[in-house]
Amino acid sequence: MTLEVVGWVLVVAGIAALVLPGPGLLMLFGGLAVLSQQYEWAERRLDPVKYRALRGAAESVETPLRIALTTTGALVLAAAGVLWMVKPDAPTWWMLADSWWLPGGIATGITQIVSAIVAVGLLVYSYRRFHGKPHAVAALERDTHRADHSDRAAG
Repeated sequence: MTLEVVGWVLVVAGIAALVLPGPGLLMLFGGLAVLSQQYEWAERRLDPVKYRALRGAAESVETPLRIALTTTGALVLAAAGVLWMVKPDAPTWWMLADSWWLPGGIATGITQIVSAIVAVGLLVYSYRRFHGKPHAVAALERDTHRADHSDRAAG
């Protein structure tokens, strides 16, 4: 029961993180990995999500601009986390109630910093595994294609 709850929380958080900041495909993959222990449908969808996440990782290090943008995004996220943890008074230009200034407090700040660390870790992993390695990207494309077709055949 506990694993099932963890799996579903990761799936829902992963879906949310596909449009919000965060490692959406990674969380979705983690949730499906947990749920695949109990459900055949989750096991069938595990490989396609895994390879899509890896493909996104490979694409994130294709160009220096993408690497720079990801690094900048992680640094901005970490800086925002520090800001949330310090929680300065609302500035004079803030027109909403002070309670709406940096909501969530220290928990939000910690989450942002952890997300930044995860983003940098994933960037380093992706760089080492895929940057300048067309054979690794080609193998990933083959695996993705194979997983997509086996999922369609099983579904």
